[in-house]
Amino acid sequence: MGGFFALILATCLGGILGCQLPHDWRPQTEACRAELAEIIVYAKVLALHKDSYSVYNYLPWQYDTDLFFSAEIELLCDQAWGSMLEVPAGSRFNVTGLGYFPCYSYSVVENNAYYFFLRMDENYSIIPHGVNFQDPIFPDTPENHRMFASLFQFANCTPGTQLHTYTPEWEAQEDSRLLCSTVQKALYEEEERVKTLSQKVRFLEKTNNHLRDKVKNMKRLLRQAKRETKEQTLSLKHLHDPVPLEPDQAPHPQQDTTQDQRKPLKKAFAKKPRN
Repeated sequence: MGGFFALILATCLGGILGCQLPHDWRPQTEACRAELAEIIVYAKVLALHKDSYSVYNYLPWQYDTDLFFSAEIELLCDQAWGSMLEVPAGSRFNVTGLGYFPCYSYSVVENNAYYFFLRMDENYSIIPHGVNFQDPIFPDTPENHRMFASLFQFANCTPGTQLHTYTPEWEAQEDSRLLCSTVQKALYEEEERVKTLSQKVRFLEKTNNHLRDKVKNMKRLLRQAKRETKEQTLSLKHLHDPVPLEPDQAPHPQQDTTQDQRKPLKKAFAKKPRN
């Protein structure tokens, strides 16, 4: 019961702290991830051992060793073709780095069989290989049997296992097969490229709309300036034009305004009077 509550606590704190995946992360199928896994084994869990605080156990409650453990496993078949670790069926070794972590859990049950994606770290410890940040441990189910049997052929399996055995012809067939992970990676890269282009298109559209608004504003200011210039021109014209006379001050229509209205002065001394 204590382990159950510890698991709930780890899950809740993991949700609070948050799990940050790469922005371009996409889920991958088990087939594609199997092609990228360093080591693939089909093994039975013989025993579980508590682990102390280590580089893999970085929870705040690191001294609660009930959350972290390693598993002693026994290979039920020879190593799957294509893996980096060459060990025969019946081999036993420990898988560490199991337990309940903030963003995931690598958990197994004693006396059960599993398919493991594993890798070797810099200290030569065998740990789960969470390819693409996904679960690397698969329970022994008919569906997983069919999936892994179609991907990898195992040799020298213990009695009772229903896995395909290794044949040389299968290796040649595997060499000629187009790798799912390569195709999927190319698709993801193309998807990321399209996403980048879409972002550029949205940016250009936003810039174009901004320029359109700017052009509209400039046109509006230009029309306003033209109106103000026209009004100023009319005002100046009214200032310089003569003021029209009132009707009673206007000259008579028959009056010759071109002639000087003043009469010529008479000679002051036209004739001298006689004595």
